[in-house]
Amino acid sequence: MLLFSLFRNQSERETILFGVFAIIIILFLVLDLGLFHKQARRISTKSALYQSIFWVCISTLFGFFIYKYDDSGAEGAVEYFSAYLTEYALSVDNIFVILLILKYFRVKEEYYHKTLFWGILGAIVFRGVFIFVGAYLIHQFHWILYIFGVFLIYSGIRIYFEDGDEKIEPEKNPIMKFCLRFLPMTKNEHGGSFVVRENGRLVFTPLFLVIALVETTDLIFAVDSIPAAFAITQNEFLIYTSNIFAVMGLRAMFFLLAGIIDKFYLLQKGLSIILFFIGAKMLLEIFDIDVGVYTSFSVIIATLTLSIIFSVLVPRKDEPEEKDEVSS
Repeated sequence: MLLFSLFRNQSERETILFGVFAIIIILFLVLDLGLFHKQARRISTKSALYQSIFWVCISTLFGFFIYKYDDSGAEGAVEYFSAYLTEYALSVDNIFVILLILKYFRVKEEYYHKTLFWGILGAIVFRGVFIFVGAYLIHQFHWILYIFGVFLIYSGIRIYFEDGDEKIEPEKNPIMKFCLRFLPMTKNEHGGSFVVRENGRLVFTPLFLVIALVETTDLIFAVDSIPAAFAITQNEFLIYTSNIFAVMGLRAMFFLLAGIIDKFYLLQKGLSIILFFIGAKMLLEIFDIDVGVYTSFSVIIATLTLSIIFSVLVPRKDEPEEKDEVSS
């Protein structure tokens, strides 16, 4: 009923575009799991690069469809790309935490793809719930947007002053505590399965715990990314499609950046600036000051670009020390 109430007011063109989006996502999920990756195997950097380019192209093409066929036209396309870029950039932090989880549990590399596949499948469902419930609440209580604005400014300041040394403590995670206490567990990985039978009863494997932690991590990151998307546009169609396309590209980006993600050390600062800007933009509406979608898009793309460029051009302060230690 919630989905119906949200989509019944949308135009016929937008409904058709959402149908196209659903077909694309379902088709590639089925092909991915049922055809391309039947057997567990390590994903090469070359394959990850091709997959990353593919999802960027598909996401860009869908943005063109919005520009060409949606009633929102060029403005809707810019809002879509702004939300997409913001979510895609925020996914970099998500990638780093997921990598820490996989390393912590010593998951074999051939199981990375399967773990991320089911993690992303869960993200598609849970983020959908977040977005549509958020849209419903905003339709009923518009002032919630200003709470989002304050939260984004706080998040931006918090992320800016974080030291960047991510730490995970799975033993303190409430989801993991629940699983270990109430679910029958086995220490055997059973060839990458999540649930198996041992001595006639169903038991859960360590990889199931990894999936639970990955899903929890994604929900935590969604607390930042979903309000940021609502600050860019209140169109739930644009928010959901841009968000899910970014999430679909997350897995390929994980395999592409896993070994070099620490090189883009200034990206975190750039993300904090973007969150602060988006939150401030939302709060400025209280004073009837409107920051246009083109200005927002320009700020987002410029901040991300400069963060990446300066990360490459300006070495981290600790790099010379590391080189000296090696030479000595």
